[in-house]
Amino acid sequence: MKTIYLECNMGAAGDMLMGAFYELCPDKELFLQTINEALAPLDITIFADPVTRCGVLGTHMRVVAAGEEEGGHTEHAHSHDDGHTHDHAHEHPHEHTHDDHTHDNGHMHGDGHTHDHFHADYASILAKIYTLPLPDEIKEDACSIYRLIGEAEAKVHGTTLEQIHFHEVGTLDALADVVGCALLVHMIAPEQILASPVHVGNGFVRCAHGVLPVPAPATAELLCGIPYYTGSVTSELCTPTGAAILRYYVTRFFPMPTMTTTAIGYGMGTKEFEIANCVRAFLGDTISYLPVEDEETCSCDDVVLSISCNLDDMTGEAVGLATEILTASGALDVWTTPIQMKKNRPGILLTCLCLPEEREKFTGLIFLHTTTRGVRYQSFERAKLESTFETRETPYGDVRLKRSVGYGIEKVKPEFEDLKEIVQKNGCSLADVTQSLYHSKPARK
Repeated sequence: MKTIYLECNMGAAGDMLMGAFYELCPDKELFLQTINEALAPLDITIFADPVTRCGVLGTHMRVVAAGEEEGGHTEHAHSHDDGHTHDHAHEHPHEHTHDDHTHDNGHMHGDGHTHDHFHADYASILAKIYTLPLPDEIKEDACSIYRLIGEAEAKVHGTTLEQIHFHEVGTLDALADVVGCALLVHMIAPEQILASPVHVGNGFVRCAHGVLPVPAPATAELLCGIPYYTGSVTSELCTPTGAAILRYYVTRFFPMPTMTTTAIGYGMGTKEFEIANCVRAFLGDTISYLPVEDEETCSCDDVVLSISCNLDDMTGEAVGLATEILTASGALDVWTTPIQMKKNRPGILLTCLCLPEEREKFTGLIFLHTTTRGVRYQSFERAKLESTFETRETPYGDVRLKRSVGYGIEKVKPEFEDLKEIVQKNGCSLADVTQSLYHSKPARK
């Protein structure tokens, strides 16, 4: 399956994602010609600049909107790409200081000058996108991404999508990044886009109206349901536009799957850290063990969550009760492993396997029924066979058979609980019942 995998170890901003996609694009000149012709009526121009970070050559997508380069002259963790919002609609000048950030104030200028810009409402932004001479599919994608941004901002500001107003120059920057990414995805035409958990940075960011923690409120809202972490880099690494693009295109966030890579793209941010400041994109084919026409038999493949904790102060009876409660509550599996802990204490590793959406439920149960004060999470990509049941009639009674199919494999196994019940009831041996299955027939309904 043709796949793009995005490595977001240094977060994600709109221009970084566009740079990573650009490096994967099969016709870079056509992209630049198409996007710049489309955005010309809006006075937007996009440039692809080669940039080296930590000795690695990549691309920084530079946006010039209304005669101003995105981010002004201030050194940023990422180029500014977010047209952030106000919940009021009127024209007035803004005086931006060196410390003004994109959040809650729109476009940032590092020179401390005063600029006159007006605000555009959500509907007018969509109207601008729909006037672009691009295929409808691209415009629909761009509008959907903008809707995600608008809904997040509306929730943060306690208003409605219709009342949200975007700062004009900041909006043009974001519009270029969003439409550029949509066009590039259309040109690359992957069958799926996957990504790693997202590094959002750490610390605080100064805005015109105060200091906000990283991730900023709109970014945090857009990342709901997406795995992310703060890490040790004191800077804002993931912007609302970057988060919205990831949320729209990425179907799953997990460690890189097995894939055969054909191209690698580096989308560069503007600031240098000890770690290369880039989004890395891998283009290739994910491994498939079945012919294309049989892929539907593996539709049961999924991702599961492992929750674990170390225990060294519970009795065996108490641990056993906890495992029974977790199992009865619908856990996919629960098991214990003997371990050696600090101070030479023998301990128990308790592991609970569940669906990702049941994380809070089983976390609460583990805290309630064990003595642990902390749990660990791991997500695992799972391949599994699809199982069905049928009942067979034997001289001793009915026995259920589990038939599992997938990946070119078929397995059949009798349910042991049925065999056990028959043996205890009839006084026969397990071998007798198992042997009778070879001469059994489907049970009457």
